[in-house]
Amino acid sequence: MFAHDAAVNPHASVQRRTMWVLFAGTIPAGAAMSGAFAAAATLGEELTGSDRLGTLAAACVTVGGALSAVPIARLMSRGGRRPGLRTAWISGAGGSALCALAALAEIYALLLPGLVMVGAGSAGTLAARYAAADLALPEQRAKAIGVLVWGGTFGSVLGPIVALQGAGAASEALGMPELAGPYFLSIVLFSIAAFSIERFLHPDPLVVAGGLDSDAAADKQRPPFTVTISRIMGNAQARLAVAAMIVGHGVMVGVMVATPLHMKDGHQALSVVGQVISLHVLGMYAFAPLIGRLVDRVGPTLVVAFGGVILAAGAEMAARTDAPHAQGVAIGLFLVGIGWNFGIIAASSLLTSAFDLHERVAAQGAADLMMTSAGAAAGLSSGFVLEAWGYQSLSHNAGLFGVALTVLAMFMLLPRRRLAAG
Repeated sequence: MFAHDAAVNPHASVQRRTMWVLFAGTIPAGAAMSGAFAAAATLGEELTGSDRLGTLAAACVTVGGALSAVPIARLMSRGGRRPGLRTAWISGAGGSALCALAALAEIYALLLPGLVMVGAGSAGTLAARYAAADLALPEQRAKAIGVLVWGGTFGSVLGPIVALQGAGAASEALGMPELAGPYFLSIVLFSIAAFSIERFLHPDPLVVAGGLDSDAAADKQRPPFTVTISRIMGNAQARLAVAAMIVGHGVMVGVMVATPLHMKDGHQALSVVGQVISLHVLGMYAFAPLIGRLVDRVGPTLVVAFGGVILAAGAEMAARTDAPHAQGVAIGLFLVGIGWNFGIIAASSLLTSAFDLHERVAAQGAADLMMTSAGAAAGLSSGFVLEAWGYQSLSHNAGLFGVALTVLAMFMLLPRRRLAAG
């Protein structure tokens, strides 16, 4: 699956090993994060009796991702991908322990910082996609990113089902709250991910690629965050990449955070909620290799446009489904997941190709910060929108952002078509 001609890619053997090791980390980490996230809003609502505080708890995962994106990128630029991923996933394990304690002690105040730390683990999983591209040939970067994202399918899809059904039932059988179970499971899974990366990610792909700040002088010359943002805003490819990340992540998080509470209002079982979230996560990851190949073949801009259409269609499908019915919500969230997948792979490839190696890690960290901040804002606001106007209004308006993304991408394609016609 990862074989390349060594005469074409001198790092082919290291790239193959890197991909397998990244799989060994991202599969359990993805399961840990998706299981923890699936339980967050429901646990928050159970501890407080408030939908708004329930969605606030779930949004803390994206807040943690936003807060940790740049620090993780800086760790990577100084020491390689390994220390950044290891630190992120250890943080996720620690946060899961706090969440489990919150469930046991029925203390909402412990849940929030715990979920912020789980968000740091999620940021590490997102950052791993860049590690897949470090040693890939330029024309195969999107494929490498897509294959790694696809690898997360197994853990991320099973995570909510195992966490809300298996781990929840086991927790109850041991005399503990049902929603403590998902977080005990997440502690184990994040720890496995951190150990796998620390033990086996040798050599480090970013070190082999020559992308480290290797001495104190280089460290002092690292551009301030504002300079990195200016570089992104001054590059048309990077602007579109960041817009795709922001819209895709914002729509996905905003709709997904509110969905468990919408389904609970329809008196649907926790196991059904877990199945719907798992189907959504399947859409986020399952088709990634095909999307990566599509990006390499037709270009990332057109794929971003496709992604916006799919996001809008999925959000609208969810908006038109009443709370007692699961099928329409399940299909809608599945499409939202696919739309997110289109955007994240195309945008990651576009952003990586927009900068040279020594600017790339800083730009990746800044882009992930903006993306996860958008998700945090969507998650934090979704509870207010849900209480004030309802799930239908929330999902419908989220879909309009997908339409706007498609329009932006098509405008970027127009100059190219005019040049080709001329």
